[in-house]
Amino acid sequence: MFSVWVFWWSGRIILMSDPESYRPAQKTIPTAPGVYRFIDEFGRVIYVGKAKNLRNRLNSYFRAPDKLHPRTLKMVHTAAAVKWVVVANELEALTLEYTWIKEFSPRFNVIFRDDKSYPYLAVTTSQEYPRTYITRARHRKGNRYFGPYPQVWAIRESLDALTRVFPVRTCTQGVFNRATAQGRPCLQGYIERCCAPCVGWASAEEHRTYVERLLSFMNGGEKHLIGDLKRNMERAAAELDFEQAAKYRDKLNALTKVRASNAVVFADGSDADIFALASNELSAAVHVFFVRGGRVRGNRSWVVEDRSLDDPADFISDLLMQVYGDREPGQTAAEKRTPSRSVDDRGHRGTDAVPRTVLVPQLPTDLKTLQEWLADKRGGPVEIKVPQRGEKKQIMQTVTANAEQALKLFRMQRISDLAGRGAALAQLRDELNLPRSPLRMECFDISHTSGTNMVASMVVFEDGLPAKREYRKFTVKSPNADDTEAMSEVLHRRFAKTINEDSDTGDPVSGQLNHGDGKPRKFSYLPDLLVVDGGLPQVNAAQSVLDDIGIDLPVIGLAKRLEEIWLPGSEFPVILSRDSVGLYILQYLRDEAHRFAIWAHRRKRAKSMTESVLDAIPGVGPQKQKALLKTYKSVKRLTAASVADLTEVPGIGPLLAAQIYDALHPDSSE
Repeated sequence: MFSVWVFWWSGRIILMSDPESYRPAQKTIPTAPGVYRFIDEFGRVIYVGKAKNLRNRLNSYFRAPDKLHPRTLKMVHTAAAVKWVVVANELEALTLEYTWIKEFSPRFNVIFRDDKSYPYLAVTTSQEYPRTYITRARHRKGNRYFGPYPQVWAIRESLDALTRVFPVRTCTQGVFNRATAQGRPCLQGYIERCCAPCVGWASAEEHRTYVERLLSFMNGGEKHLIGDLKRNMERAAAELDFEQAAKYRDKLNALTKVRASNAVVFADGSDADIFALASNELSAAVHVFFVRGGRVRGNRSWVVEDRSLDDPADFISDLLMQVYGDREPGQTAAEKRTPSRSVDDRGHRGTDAVPRTVLVPQLPTDLKTLQEWLADKRGGPVEIKVPQRGEKKQIMQTVTANAEQALKLFRMQRISDLAGRGAALAQLRDELNLPRSPLRMECFDISHTSGTNMVASMVVFEDGLPAKREYRKFTVKSPNADDTEAMSEVLHRRFAKTINEDSDTGDPVSGQLNHGDGKPRKFSYLPDLLVVDGGLPQVNAAQSVLDDIGIDLPVIGLAKRLEEIWLPGSEFPVILSRDSVGLYILQYLRDEAHRFAIWAHRRKRAKSMTESVLDAIPGVGPQKQKALLKTYKSVKRLTAASVADLTEVPGIGPLLAAQIYDALHPDSSE
């Protein structure tokens, strides 16, 4: 019998199934490895999972609701049945799980979607006369792909440079057939960007040799190619054949340009895929660098909506399974020796191949099973590990920064549409009972290090987007103030400035220009909504400030832990739906205030450290400190300056420059 639970949530009635109505008897569930499917009342598969022990895993879904993750809770209350299949081992379970996810696209499984369609450089190696071209289409069997590239212009520049050295065909099959019929090549052949196999200027074997050399270069075998070009250029110059030497020089410059566009990250020339994650309460972003031959050969991003990193280990497992699920099984040793496969001397392959090493921020669940699965696809051992130090740790930090940018871009895209922003602001008006849509919002945050160098940020959003010209930072002047006291001080100062600027009219929104000098006022407009980073204590403190000053403004606090919204004096928070675009705007506003506060704090801390060093030098007063900081910006740059460099700073003579240099270099022999 199928029973239903009725919930009242955010003014809506929600019907959900009772998990106990379809929970299988414990003795009927096998303890063997297997794959299970949760199915809704319409027969649709809504979740697919695997387990070493089916009984233990399925029983975990029917625990008390308060012990389940919100996403899992919603899934078990949406399902109407659960079915399973027993398999022989964990590797079979992993393969079957991936197959079913691809077949059913379950709504509660993590589905990694590209944040955009990336361009690739494709080579049709299966054709008699292979061609190179740029594509955004799905990979086709028999082609080799390099990339993805972040911008299409980058791959066009690379292809233009490569055809100068490796004159392979880039034309479509129709153009190739027409040139063959007419006995006349296209423009690429006449300008020596193609060896023109269509008219017999080069045989099929000669053309494929160029293709093999291009593939070898793209797979990381550029050292011997560049070395050969250098030797040929030097030999031609020694023989006084300067025209031929110039051609080798141009080819060498072209390859060097392509090579320089790929940064070296691993000195040992190894292959690896490096994954990093970034998330908030509503979504997560994944970024990967494909490193082949020690160089970054491509990168890619995925964004997962309505999913936070509640279990990073499971998230990593799902990610690797979907990223490598479409890869073909690895080559045999004989296939690796076949020249037509275009594998270079060190075994480097394109970014579509499974590498020897996969670097992740956290080890996945079922680590050994995943490594066996990837080893089968690669045709050799695969190691999944977390970088701990050195160059691999450094490149992981770079990939993480890219993941954070991908997540930020995704959030911006969600609120970039004007109509969407208008609807989101109207939603905030209705949900928070505001008198009008919050076209101008201000958010405040505090940043400090153990109470020192405390600063506050004021971030402004207008029409749902950042208005960076309106950003302000405040130095907290109250000694030994906690976050709440600091927030009260900053808000007093901010709104007192509004009253002072408009005291001549008595109207805080009367104008944006000072009557005296005609310059823009800094605090003329009051916000439609005041947001503070924090919960009920911070909101009550902000409301107290507004009451003291006599300004009537809506105030809310956005608490980061559960993303709940607090109103002054309220007993319970307001909860917006996790997929609410209005909540996205508030989160973006709060995160931007946090970022700006940290930036201001770090800048103040660096300046205070610099000033503390300069204070100890006799003869360097406030004006000279200001001149030094204006020129060198930091102590590190100042320390790197010579005595002669210091004398170029206004007000610093030779004797004082030498004194400053000696103070900054106490161990110097001078």
